[in-house]
Amino acid sequence: MKHVTLYTDGACSGNPGPGGWGAILQYNGHEKVLSGGEPETTNNRMELTAVIEGLSALKEPCSVDLYSDSKYVVDSIQKDWVYSWRNNGWRKPDKKPALNADLWEKLLKLLEIHRVNFIWVRGHHGNPENERCDRLAVEASLKYKE
Repeated sequence: MKHVTLYTDGACSGNPGPGGWGAILQYNGHEKVLSGGEPETTNNRMELTAVIEGLSALKEPCSVDLYSDSKYVVDSIQKDWVYSWRNNGWRKPDKKPALNADLWEKLLKLLEIHRVNFIWVRGHHGNPENERCDRLAVEASLKYKE
């Protein structure tokens, strides 16, 4: 199984508002840079989209070290919250709907294909690849500003 490093970030101007995401895949000295955005979204949706798009770009099952500054994404996986939400019909313990269930479903399908190690990094704290992803996400979001 190939070992890939994936860096991701999302950005949103207003929440909701125009948003963007960036992802950088690294493998064996090669790099693939991805980005995109939406005119009306939230920061959490862009964080999730970055992860989904990065993992979706892989052409075969891989072992992935995924770096994200999103506690929402990392904690939801590492603390098994997302699995509880899914098992409870996409409801949180307080019975309110879990947000972004459509994206979580996509991510969970990808996690059945790839072995992913989620690693949280502090945003805007000097991690060069996280900073690059942030610039990609902000740049993508600007395409949707009025």
